[in-house]
Amino acid sequence: MADEIRAEMVANVWKVVASTGDTVSEGDTLVILESMKMEIPVLAESDGVVQQLAVNEGDVVQDGDLIAVIG
Repeated sequence: MADEIRAEMVANVWKVVASTGDTVSEGDTLVILESMKMEIPVLAESDGVVQQLAVNEGDVVQDGDLIAVIG
Protein backbone atom coordinates (compact mmCIF):
# COMPACT_ATOMS: atom_id res chain seq x y z
CA MET A 1 0.00 0.00 0.00
CA ALA A 2 1.51 3.29 -1.11
CA ASP A 3 1.34 6.34 1.15
CA GLU A 4 0.61 9.64 -0.64
CA ILE A 5 2.08 12.78 0.92
CA ARG A 6 0.07 15.88 0.01
CA ALA A 7 0.53 19.60 0.60
CA GLU A 8 -1.46 21.05 3.48
CA MET A 9 -1.22 24.67 2.30
CA VAL A 10 -0.24 26.89 -0.60
CA ALA A 11 3.56 27.17 -0.55
CA ASN A 12 6.73 27.30 -2.62
CA VAL A 13 8.96 24.23 -2.81
CA TRP A 14 12.16 25.63 -1.30
CA LYS A 15 14.29 22.46 -1.19
CA VAL A 16 13.85 18.84 -2.25
CA VAL A 17 15.75 16.68 0.26
CA ALA A 18 14.81 13.12 -0.79
CA SER A 19 15.18 11.45 -4.18
CA THR A 20 13.18 8.75 -5.93
CA GLY A 21 14.45 5.39 -4.73
CA ASP A 22 15.62 6.65 -1.33
CA THR A 23 14.75 4.53 1.70
CA VAL A 24 13.11 6.72 4.34
CA SER A 25 11.87 6.27 7.89
CA GLU A 26 8.79 7.80 9.44
CA GLY A 27 9.60 11.41 10.32
CA ASP A 28 12.37 11.89 7.73
CA THR A 29 12.22 15.19 5.82
CA LEU A 30 11.30 14.76 2.16
CA VAL A 31 10.81 18.36 1.03
CA ILE A 32 11.00 21.81 2.64
CA LEU A 33 8.24 24.24 1.74
CA GLU A 34 8.36 28.01 2.20
CA SER A 35 5.30 30.09 2.97
CA MET A 36 5.21 33.61 4.41
CA LYS A 37 8.99 33.41 5.06
CA MET A 38 8.56 30.27 7.19
CA GLU A 39 10.21 26.96 6.32
CA ILE A 40 7.85 23.99 6.69
CA PRO A 41 9.34 20.47 6.48
CA VAL A 42 7.22 17.80 4.78
CA LEU A 43 7.85 14.54 6.62
CA ALA A 44 7.51 10.90 5.64
CA GLU A 45 4.44 9.47 7.34
CA SER A 46 5.72 5.88 7.20
CA ASP A 47 8.83 3.81 6.58
CA GLY A 48 9.43 2.82 2.97
CA VAL A 49 10.98 3.75 -0.36
CA VAL A 50 10.26 7.00 -2.19
CA GLN A 51 8.45 5.78 -5.31
CA GLN A 52 7.66 9.20 -6.75
CA LEU A 53 8.53 12.83 -6.10
CA ALA A 54 5.92 15.02 -7.77
CA VAL A 55 7.58 18.40 -7.10
CA ASN A 56 10.77 20.23 -8.00
CA GLU A 57 12.52 23.12 -6.30
CA GLY A 58 10.79 26.37 -7.23
CA ASP A 59 7.37 24.78 -7.81
CA VAL A 60 4.27 26.25 -6.18
CA VAL A 61 1.97 23.70 -4.53
CA GLN A 62 -1.68 24.17 -3.68
CA ASP A 63 -3.52 22.62 -0.74
CA GLY A 64 -4.00 18.92 -1.56
CA ASP A 65 -1.35 18.70 -4.33
CA LEU A 66 0.67 15.47 -4.41
CA ILE A 67 4.22 15.90 -3.13
CA ALA A 68 5.50 12.31 -2.88
CA VAL A 69 4.50 8.65 -2.83
CA ILE A 70 6.14 6.25 -0.38
CA GLY A 71 5.70 2.53 -0.79
